[in-house]
Amino acid sequence: MLTGLPAAAGLTSRPRRTDSGRVTVTPDHVLRNRVAWDRWAADYAGPGLRNWEAPDPTWGIWSVAEEQLGVLPPEMAGLDSIELGCGTGYVSAWLARRGARPVGLDNSAAQLGTARLLQDRFGLPFPLIHASAEHAPFADDSFDLAISEYGASIWCDPYAWIPEAARMLRPGGQLIFLVNAIQLILTCPDEDDLPATDRLLRPYFGMHRFQWIGTDSVEFHIGHGDMIRLLRGCGLEVQDLIEIQPPPGASTRHPIATIEWARQWPSEEIWKARKL
Repeated sequence: MLTGLPAAAGLTSRPRRTDSGRVTVTPDHVLRNRVAWDRWAADYAGPGLRNWEAPDPTWGIWSVAEEQLGVLPPEMAGLDSIELGCGTGYVSAWLARRGARPVGLDNSAAQLGTARLLQDRFGLPFPLIHASAEHAPFADDSFDLAISEYGASIWCDPYAWIPEAARMLRPGGQLIFLVNAIQLILTCPDEDDLPATDRLLRPYFGMHRFQWIGTDSVEFHIGHGDMIRLLRGCGLEVQDLIEIQPPPGASTRHPIATIEWARQWPSEEIWKARKL
């Protein structure tokens, strides 16, 4: 695994001016991931359509049922929600059907293009914003729920996007996000798309930025202690950590873990926290 790589040609960090006139720098990983997801977007149109069609939510690479995991609040009518890294927008569609007022935000214009086509197809419009979750264009205390399933939760720096999510949440608002489990990250080979092994392959301490061999995209994963301290430091109270065990016979199109492995160790985990 390669970490802390210099920016690729044409992807150097770029300054931008905010509405207040303050100049900020777009980190190189935001630019890398924008290029990568614009390139990958077509591959996610089909899965996005299937998730829009699904009558009930399922979560993660194993499509585990909401009924089994209990990810969402039991009552969502009237909640203002933001999906951070919405991709094709299916999570926001699920929220809308449960009575929420969702906003989808994504770093990839191509992904948002797919989301708009699916909105038109299913007659379910909601705002879609092209921006990084590390610099979200919303005021403080704007939302009751912030949610991310493999969006900002792994493709943005947690030390940037989680403070932004906390800032946008109203007091009592909830942050929910799904990520790769720490056990999987510690046991995956350095090469992208090879399945997790039964051996520890890298240190736990100091985890942060990851770039798998064979990719230009950048992921972020931090340990449980670091995550708890980060959430608490942002004024968020940890409510739950759901370590997903897929049911027997579950399958996935993603090769990062076998079902035998995922039945023994968590390959995915879901964090829930509430703003104090």
